[in-house]
Amino acid sequence: MALNLEQKKTIVAEVAEVAGKAHSVVVAEYAGLTAAQMTDLRSKARKEGVYVRVVKNTLARRAVEGTEFACLQETLTGPLMVAFSQEDPGGAGRVISEFVKGNDKLVVKAVSIGGKLLPAAELARLARIPNKPQAISQLMAVMKAPVGKLAATLAAVRDQKAGAAA
Repeated sequence: MALNLEQKKTIVAEVAEVAGKAHSVVVAEYAGLTAAQMTDLRSKARKEGVYVRVVKNTLARRAVEGTEFACLQETLTGPLMVAFSQEDPGGAGRVISEFVKGNDKLVVKAVSIGGKLLPAAELARLARIPNKPQAISQLMAVMKAPVGKLAATLAAVRDQKAGAAA
């Protein structure tokens, strides 16, 4: 189905808006996936706050111009889909990484975060970035550790003094 100029402008504007707010992006070749598999991927992505879109390469190039994802320009060749993390930096990495385990036809071509183009091999590293609740939990554990250590030390000193007094 051919797109007219207005439809193309709408797609570019939509993808550019998402790219402007996104934390990271994964670009993957989807050739060979069935419609049901793509629907499954989109469903999982929506639950994780990841925007997945199959878009023509020329439109994708225009959409990422002027964003931190402009570094992807050279990788946009072939039948591609883009997955933008909207809620946390590792979201797209986790969704695509999980999907690739069961679908070898989805081939990751590039990953970008913070304006840097990373090779496809960095997908696992991107997937390991914690989401907000995980990051807060890790921060609280780090903050709680010294307090717990201090309380244990004070209790040991108290017990030692109580033992010496008796």
